[in-house]
Amino acid sequence: MPVTREEVTQLISELVKIDSSNPWLVPGSPGENEVADYIARWLAPLGVKVWQDEVEDGRKNLIAMLPGSGGGKSLVLNAHMDTVGYESWKIEALVPRIEGDYLYGLGSSDDKGHCAAAMLTLKALVQSGEHLKGDVWLGLVIDEEGTSSGSMDFCRRYHPDGAIVMEASGLNNVCVTHQGFGWLDVIVYGRPAHGCAPEVGIDAIHHMGEVVTRLHQLDAAKYAPTAHPLNGKTVFHTGTIHGGTDYATYPGKCVLGIEIGTQPGETIKNRVVEIEDIFHQVKVIYHDFHGEVKITLDRNPFETKGSEALWEALSAEVLRVTGQPARRVGENSWGDAALFQEAGIPTLELGAAGANFHAPQEWVSLPDVVKLVEILEVTIRRFCN
Repeated sequence: MPVTREEVTQLISELVKIDSSNPWLVPGSPGENEVADYIARWLAPLGVKVWQDEVEDGRKNLIAMLPGSGGGKSLVLNAHMDTVGYESWKIEALVPRIEGDYLYGLGSSDDKGHCAAAMLTLKALVQSGEHLKGDVWLGLVIDEEGTSSGSMDFCRRYHPDGAIVMEASGLNNVCVTHQGFGWLDVIVYGRPAHGCAPEVGIDAIHHMGEVVTRLHQLDAAKYAPTAHPLNGKTVFHTGTIHGGTDYATYPGKCVLGIEIGTQPGETIKNRVVEIEDIFHQVKVIYHDFHGEVKITLDRNPFETKGSEALWEALSAEVLRVTGQPARRVGENSWGDAALFQEAGIPTLELGAAGANFHAPQEWVSLPDVVKLVEILEVTIRRFCN
């Protein structure tokens, strides 16, 4: 039987009610275990294999698998159970609200609506009574909003033949590429000295100002004119800055935190080389300049490879269900699709329409989730048989 809007609404609502905010982002938050336990109980009557893999500090991925009869390709549906914090909209975040076709609530679109879609797809496959040749996996993971330790753990343990990573996109937009990124600390060193001793002191903040100016010039002169046709302009922005000790002392150190992107074919080393070239430019002006770059977090770009069979199955169902052809799109943000593809698993990304991610009044389209389940169910039959 086709999934109903009522089933979709009820399941997403129950998931939204459970606080699974990521403790990596908000220390003291509960994490994903309660929602993982709920999902395990919900799946138990289906008779599929369900277990939890501990990833870190007692936080566990929820894994389910419908075994195939053999001879077919296996496929994982990936979504994440964690959310960001909700200080900006307090208790309302965990109270699902329906207005027209939209369900509002924390994680409704990012990504509990897609956890629900994966669960309901597996239920539909079981209830159909059809025996698939290939295995169907659910990899509902922790920590996507943090360091993506959940998907990294899944890819270390398991290796299905294909992956559909589910993030909000709109049903006709199949993501085939996205940017990578780095979180970098740009550190400039000075020399502390009393404010009345300029012949001794070296002003790290002054020198950092020269670096920041040139970073923005690099953004305008190089990144803007060479935007990727699908992923857009390479991401760059300043994030944090710290320096100095007091009003009366030359600052001996200044640290700038930035987020900066990478496009397919690039690594974060490309960005580090560009920043080091800026250091050389500043040193020509100020011979006592000294700086370094430290990589805090680094994730590579995503570009799908080997996914022709999965694309054929998925795009056909997108067209059939929506009446519109699937579009190959890219994103300037990063997602777990990169990790699956890096592990050698041909990967595509698709999801329901939604908006206001990481912000008050986040919503997901209920009709889209209903259609998404239908798209996934038949795609799996085509791909796994």
